[in-house]
Amino acid sequence: MSNPNAPVLEFLLTRRSRPAKTLTTPVPDHAALQPILTAAARSPDHGKLEPWRFIVLERTALLRLAGLVATRGAAMQRDQSDIDKARSQFENAHLAVAVIAVQKHSPKVPAIEQSYSAGAVCLALLNAALASGWGANWLSGWASHDREFVEQGLGLEDHERVAGLIHIGTETNAPPERPRPNIEAITTWLQE
Repeated sequence: MSNPNAPVLEFLLTRRSRPAKTLTTPVPDHAALQPILTAAARSPDHGKLEPWRFIVLERTALLRLAGLVATRGAAMQRDQSDIDKARSQFENAHLAVAVIAVQKHSPKVPAIEQSYSAGAVCLALLNAALASGWGANWLSGWASHDREFVEQGLGLEDHERVAGLIHIGTETNAPPERPRPNIEAITTWLQE
């Protein structure tokens, strides 16, 4: 066993995402965002395949995406409450990082494992933002999975998907603590 890192374990045991609607300015500038993105990129990348990339969305881009959500939602005949919820995710945000899953041809790494890698990047990015003292939340929603929205709004190509949107900002008020998962519900296989 290597040396334990008690502060990191304590952080992981107590970490808590912050509701996106509680996040406001200030947000990390480019210099403050750089180590957060670097930490996220340290996720398992399957033999340096790195099947993901980042798109940093600042306020102007987020407002543009909010307008596109309204347009796409209406064209898709989505319920107005769904449109309003998705629109507010962009409209009320000041900074988000879109983690883009990039499927790459590989005879060794199946597509599903590449998707898992992009998901690991989302969690690492979320935790790096929280560990840096920012509030953060991992969201997606119907717009993130609509081809026309991601092609028009984010310029994604056919082999790319949104793995998650990590919203980062200053927390206005701490959310109440919530129940943690029951680890007694884990099935343990014993050696015979």
